[in-house]
Amino acid sequence: MHKKMTISLDEAVYEGLYRTIGRRRMSQFIEDLLRPHVLDSSLDAGYQAMAADQERETEAKEWCDALAKDMVNETR
Repeated sequence: MHKKMTISLDEAVYEGLYRTIGRRRMSQFIEDLLRPHVLDSSLDAGYQAMAADQERETEAKEWCDALAKDMVNETR
């Protein structure tokens, strides 16, 4: 869920932001800049590290595929 917020910027900063990022992308740009400073990113880093581990990802996919095969003949 997004919350709306009003902020004040120096006119030169606003013009540079508008010129560089564009009007419709400013909020996402600012959020992306702030996120690592205000949220605990260790969980994100952990998920990224797990996703980068190809051996682990292969094992997880094999496990999921085997589980799905076990469910094929189950009644609902």
